[in-house]
Amino acid sequence: MIDKEKIEQAVTLLLEGMGEDASREGLKETPRRIARMYEEIFAGIGQTPKEHLGKTFSVEEGGMVLEKDIVFYSTCEHHLLPFYGKVHIAYIPDGKVVGLSKLARTVEIYAKRPQLQERLTVQVADALMEYLKPQGAMVVVEAEHMCMTMRGVKKPGARTVTVAARGTFEKDKDLQEEFWHMLERV
Repeated sequence: MIDKEKIEQAVTLLLEGMGEDASREGLKETPRRIARMYEEIFAGIGQTPKEHLGKTFSVEEGGMVLEKDIVFYSTCEHHLLPFYGKVHIAYIPDGKVVGLSKLARTVEIYAKRPQLQERLTVQVADALMEYLKPQGAMVVVEAEHMCMTMRGVKKPGARTVTVAARGTFEKDKDLQEEFWHMLERV
């Protein structure tokens, strides 16, 4: 649970530490605004995707389900700067599927917390395996990190791609190829 009072105090100290006057007109409400913003952008802390992935529908055929280009925004836990991009999710149902919006909601739960892209990728794949129990799952995350864009190496446009394959996707290279082909084609 977000402690808005502590965040407001911390932001005030941060502003003062930067040499700013936290009581000046333009900054007076900033600690409160940031506390409200953090409540929104870190809403995934303490949540699990169980409620979203727990409601399934029976299916007889189990062809690949691919949802691509799920836009997300997250916060790098190393610098507390944003990283953002797209998630592509595929799974092979084993008798049950989930509503498509639930895949996007699962991404949101893990993205809305201080995060590493590598961990985000694994968490989404593992959640699919745990709650949907598919034959396999594959998750690809591609993102741009503001900690690389606006500071440090300063390389805007550089994108990081992470992949997690589980179950049949981990073992079957032909299935992986089909996944990559569908990503390019569809």
